Amino acid sequence: MAVKKGDLVRAVREKLESTLEAQASDARFPSYIFETKGEVLEIKGDYALVVFGQVPTPNIWLRVDQLESFK
Repeated sequence: MAVKKGDLVRAVREKLESTLEAQASDARFPSYIFETKGEVLEIKGDYALVVFGQVPTPNIWLRVDQLESFK
């Protein structure tokens, strides 16, 4: 999936849980990144800055291959 600024996305649990990023920090990801829509604010290389607007949380950098379109 080609991700671009402004796209509505969510994280893919299977692609995120086994990553190096998950092993480097708390592997218990909040459910809202998988269940609610996030908006891509910026793209840098293989990473996208995503804001999840349903809950007051900080923006998060995720690899673009860990994202899918929100349906």
